[in-house]
Amino acid sequence: MLAKRLLNIFKKCILYFFAISIASTIIFRFVPIPCTPLMILRTIEYAFNGDFIGIHYQWRSKDEISDYMRQAVVAAEDQKFFEHNGFDIEAIKKAIKHNKNSTTKLKGGSTISQQCAKNVFLWQGRNWIRKGLEVYFTILIELFWSKERILEVYLNVIEMGIGVYGTESAAHYYYKKDAIQLSKSESALLASILPNPRKWDPKNPSSYINRRKNWILRQMNNLY
Repeated sequence: MLAKRLLNIFKKCILYFFAISIASTIIFRFVPIPCTPLMILRTIEYAFNGDFIGIHYQWRSKDEISDYMRQAVVAAEDQKFFEHNGFDIEAIKKAIKHNKNSTTKLKGGSTISQQCAKNVFLWQGRNWIRKGLEVYFTILIELFWSKERILEVYLNVIEMGIGVYGTESAAHYYYKKDAIQLSKSESALLASILPNPRKWDPKNPSSYINRRKNWILRQMNNLY
């Protein structure tokens, strides 16, 4: 009897999860993202460490973000973004092969769609439960959102510094200007720090970041 009741509760939880996740995905197709789990978890992390850092986050529509920034992110993060359906199988295979043979730095094969799904709906981490949910939410946003919407959301919620989220906040924080005013060089420099935005600073770029920026600029020229 108890087992049956627990099974019924489990089934209801699964149904509620699917209903809420699908409904929220559809809503966020049209509504700006108010906040993300990463913003909340980072704030708690900083507070726990004694650093009371607020959330710098300003939503901007795609028309209020520099085209250079859109190009730079695609060039740096996912050059097949407009071609795939959420997953770059070739990049995933390369990442798996690299990680099998590497004992140091792990390489990821995530697309912009996967990163967007993770940033909007999930938490950071490499466990299989989180990765499985990432796949699920990536399928949902690819199904219900356009590519332009995915890129718009990604550019608004991506972590771009300590307490800094999204292109608009990053533009103000680093360059004292609006996102629409970002130059080609500034956009490439911002995109160059995305693998580790809490470590790298576009205002004081290392030689590695400058080399990465120049690579991104070349890729932008090749893509567009």
